[in-house]
Amino acid sequence: MNKLCLLGLLVGMASQSVMAQSAAATDNTTLQAKNAFIGKLMKQMTLDEKIGQLRLISISADMPQPQILKEIAAGRIGGTFNSVTRSENRPLQEAAVAKSRLKIPMFFAYDVVHGHRTIFPISLGMAASWDMDAVALMGRVSAKEASADSIDMTFAPMVDISRDPRWGRSSEGFGEDTYLVSRISDVMVRSFQGKNIAANDSIMAAVKHFALYGAVEGGRDYNTVDMSMTRMYQDYLPPYKAGIDAGAGGVMVALNSINGVPSTANKWLMQDLLRKDWGFKGVTISDHGAIKELIDHGVAKDFREAAKLAIKAGVDLSMNDVAYGEQLPGLVKDGEVSMKEIDSAVREVLRAKYDMGLFAAPYGRIGVAADDPADTYSDDRLHRAEARDVARKTLVLLKNQNETLPLKKQGTIAVIGGLAQSHLDMLGSWSAAGRANQSVTVYEGLANAVGDKAKLVYARGANVSDNEHILNYLNFIEKEVEVDPRPAQEMIDEAVKVAEQADVIVAVVGESRGMSHESASRSSLNIPGKQRDLIKALKATGKPLVLVLMNGRPLILVDEQEQADAMLETWFPGTEGGNAVADVLFGDYNPSGKLAMSFPRSIGQLPVYYAHLNTGRPYHEDKPGNYTSHYFEEPNGPLFPFGYGLSYTQFDVSDIKLSDASMTRKGKLTASVTVKNTGKVAGATVVQLYLHDVAASISRPVKELKNFEKVMLEPGEEKVVNFTLSENDLKFYNSELKYAAEPGEFKVMIGLDSQTVKEASFNLL
Repeated sequence: MNKLCLLGLLVGMASQSVMAQSAAATDNTTLQAKNAFIGKLMKQMTLDEKIGQLRLISISADMPQPQILKEIAAGRIGGTFNSVTRSENRPLQEAAVAKSRLKIPMFFAYDVVHGHRTIFPISLGMAASWDMDAVALMGRVSAKEASADSIDMTFAPMVDISRDPRWGRSSEGFGEDTYLVSRISDVMVRSFQGKNIAANDSIMAAVKHFALYGAVEGGRDYNTVDMSMTRMYQDYLPPYKAGIDAGAGGVMVALNSINGVPSTANKWLMQDLLRKDWGFKGVTISDHGAIKELIDHGVAKDFREAAKLAIKAGVDLSMNDVAYGEQLPGLVKDGEVSMKEIDSAVREVLRAKYDMGLFAAPYGRIGVAADDPADTYSDDRLHRAEARDVARKTLVLLKNQNETLPLKKQGTIAVIGGLAQSHLDMLGSWSAAGRANQSVTVYEGLANAVGDKAKLVYARGANVSDNEHILNYLNFIEKEVEVDPRPAQEMIDEAVKVAEQADVIVAVVGESRGMSHESASRSSLNIPGKQRDLIKALKATGKPLVLVLMNGRPLILVDEQEQADAMLETWFPGTEGGNAVADVLFGDYNPSGKLAMSFPRSIGQLPVYYAHLNTGRPYHEDKPGNYTSHYFEEPNGPLFPFGYGLSYTQFDVSDIKLSDASMTRKGKLTASVTVKNTGKVAGATVVQLYLHDVAASISRPVKELKNFEKVMLEPGEEKVVNFTLSENDLKFYNSELKYAAEPGEFKVMIGLDSQTVKEASFNLL
């Protein structure tokens, strides 16, 4: 019997070896075929046709469709973005494959960030799920819907680490933590691209914004970044690399400068780091108009020099400016840009098209006109059940005094706040092809949930802003923020009268979606407008007050934390957001979300994040005193820490058990805790493991997330959660940028948020 087992094992190992060799041979053959095809094609291309492949253009007033069709037929455009239906893109592809000289297909791109037609919660909300299956589901549904609308590539995922919530694009990313964002980056790329990037239901991912865009000074969009190499490598670069290691076919270049050099002109970033060190083989894409912006950055004197800097830095595709088309021919003619540099960029664009399956099937995602949906915007094209399920997992319960929640489906419920009935704001920023009239508002979700069991009464209460300057800014491109013209006090008085009729108040407050968006940095993080006065007035009624927050960034909620009986963070929860919020408010779903960004107490604390370095004079809350590093006017630390989130049940975490007191370089160590549901209802929570290197060659963060596990437990049920640690978990970039682990003591911390943890320690030998 043992001989048979051994024989089976050897046969299995041999089979795996043969399969691995076969797969490697197949990959090598495929690569050779691709390179041969592209090499042959490039030999036939003129300089103008090559430069044409480097232009990524959008249909606009400056470039209407008839003009684009002519340009494509002449071989002067490689791809377009923002045209998002089959009927729009089919004639563009026909111009390329039927009318251009070399029949090189177009590709079509779009910002599919957190959904395409079905909109899921904003990315910061998705991160709050701490659920990689939910993230993968969102990515896969997004890819299927986008590809069904003829999209080949998405400018996503956005994996910029953000530790300053003043930055409006915090809503678009996955938070402050390197490990969590890196995990999500990997999952997003794989879910967008599927098992085969050339498949008709997959789209190419372009990781963005490379690099460090989330670290702009003061949280002011497009601002400069000045950062040490150690911090860069340790904290901010890993999420991009995770996406690239997952196979991302594209990288979008950031708009910011890094240590004085704009990313779009940064040879070290684009050539040395991205291609040489990381081995990236895909296509690089400038951000919108970024090449021309090199002039405003002050590194190019004119358009010609801007184009030269970008192509030499390694930017393959020029998005929505004429820099490459107008300037590269002359630069090549004058010998300032070599044909080798042009060919290098063209080769990457053609490789991307090959990988997307466009040479083999240029109409693969477009299909034939007879198969176009009868109604592009039909509700039956949406994935509502998936959106609702995912959205529920992203909601974070911040406070629940005296078990105010869950609500009962009875009596009279006052629903207050303009956001409660805003279809558009449910979608959040970068909502792709999502349509506001298909979203479920919070009010509608509550009404759906209670039916005729309870009575809902409503008042607007306050506008999201009454500041004319702010409203003009938010409505500059198109009108998004509706304003009730009545005096603010009249609206508050009306809301109070409505609230006095009710048994409980649900106030939906926060930001409009445009307040947490690109170019939407804020100098204040309070709930805007007269909404704070509204909350104060509602509190004075003495009725139980539930605040439902809608926002795309951490807000300052010190007063609201005192005033509210319960607070639920819902972000901008997407197409099915209203139903998801109602599911949680009424207890049909037990909230399990955890914050992916720390919520500050005040602007003066910023940046506030959990993985900070210690100082020589650290502040200890239990040992207050002078000459320690703190702000003396208020409690130190965030109002709500990273990883925080409550449940309708309670959990107990045991002390940590380590499998050994030390670990060798090639060894492993297990850290275990027992988690028990000590409450009365079933619920899920996220068990989080952090590490701290006690004494290293450079100062190390007070704690760093290294693993987590989401567990579901019935009342009274307990589970042992095991985390396996290896040397790789202990590595960091030292002052010489060497990635290594150093011997010594390490603290292991396990808890249900970054602040309240159990501790143990071991030594790396």
